[in-house]
Amino acid sequence: MTWTHPWVSERASGARSVSRTRTAPFPPTGAREAVRTLHPGYFALVMATGIVSIAMHDHRLYALSDVLLWLAGTAYFAVVTVSMVRIIAFRKEFAADLADPRRGFGMFTFVAATDVLGTRLAIALHHRAAIALLAVGVLAWLILGYLVPWTAALGHTRRPILQSANGTWFIWVVATQSVAVLAAVLQPELDSGRRELALVAVFSWSVGVFLYAIVAILVVARLLLYPLRPADLTPPYWVAMGATAITVLAGARIAEMADAPMVLATRGLIAGASVLFWAFGSWLIPPLIAGSIWRHGVHRVPLRYEATLWSVVFPLGMYGVGAHYLGQADQLPIVEEIGDLESWIALAVWTITFLAMLHHLAVTLRPTAGDPTARDVGPEARRPSPLSALPRIDTPSVCARRRGGNT
Repeated sequence: MTWTHPWVSERASGARSVSRTRTAPFPPTGAREAVRTLHPGYFALVMATGIVSIAMHDHRLYALSDVLLWLAGTAYFAVVTVSMVRIIAFRKEFAADLADPRRGFGMFTFVAATDVLGTRLAIALHHRAAIALLAVGVLAWLILGYLVPWTAALGHTRRPILQSANGTWFIWVVATQSVAVLAAVLQPELDSGRRELALVAVFSWSVGVFLYAIVAILVVARLLLYPLRPADLTPPYWVAMGATAITVLAGARIAEMADAPMVLATRGLIAGASVLFWAFGSWLIPPLIAGSIWRHGVHRVPLRYEATLWSVVFPLGMYGVGAHYLGQADQLPIVEEIGDLESWIALAVWTITFLAMLHHLAVTLRPTAGDPTARDVGPEARRPSPLSALPRIDTPSVCARRRGGNT
């Protein structure tokens, strides 16, 4: 029979309790970290999927277009949900993004995604849903259109702000023109409110044109005045071309709207300006390709999945759709053919990026390295066992065996 000191028994019981604490099951932190670090521009996934869906609808591939529409809708509600959770659970991180001029303009992807999804639904004759999304898009555009630039200018301590200008600033233009596109698509389909929709479309298109000029000047000034490292030439610079493409699409749809006072006053001007924007956007493609080669080929910056890659897919799809409708509106068959070809390229790039995203999500949401059910949970778990500081106390039977061994 062995005897154990009560103090040792109590300490041993505590040690077993600590041991149980160390191996208590905890949920993996991958999902939590993904929400905390969610990029504010992740709605570009919806933008890219929605515009490729429209492109496939124009090619009369209705089944594929419908699948992409469902994916876009699912992604929209998923990103909205995750974004709301992030705003509630990680307010500091969200506020930091809002005040960061390098990331804050990515929030305009919500406006563009809302309107692109609404445009696809309007094409499918779901007019009520499209009108609701237009209302959400206009409201968000009005709020973010003043909040984001103001916060980026005054809420960021880094100076000068111009040094932080990048391709994401063009998403401000894309969001503005997306309102014009959805309003222009709905206007001839509705029996009432045509004058109001025409006003919204022309107003948004005009503001978007001036915003493009302002943003382009600021971004070019940043490129000329400050060093450009390979890591700085991020995928959102492609939005410079995407902004011209959606300006073309908005102009082409405005030119085909039903007669209204605002349309009659600006139709010729907008149709002609759309051709100029298409030409300039086409001219931007070779430099953007060269910049990507310079970044990934010459300087060996790894090409891996990131949320901003959707900022490449969307401009490609928008260029195809914009050229398609511009060719139809202005009777330019060669422009329409170029747009149709570009749509296939956009579909291929969308497929590659989507598969890369699925792989990235599988890796990111995977439990952390090691056994996820045996993780330290606080200072008590990381502290040495209380038994390590106790003197050794032998039981009577152990003492008897030792005496016997010494005789």
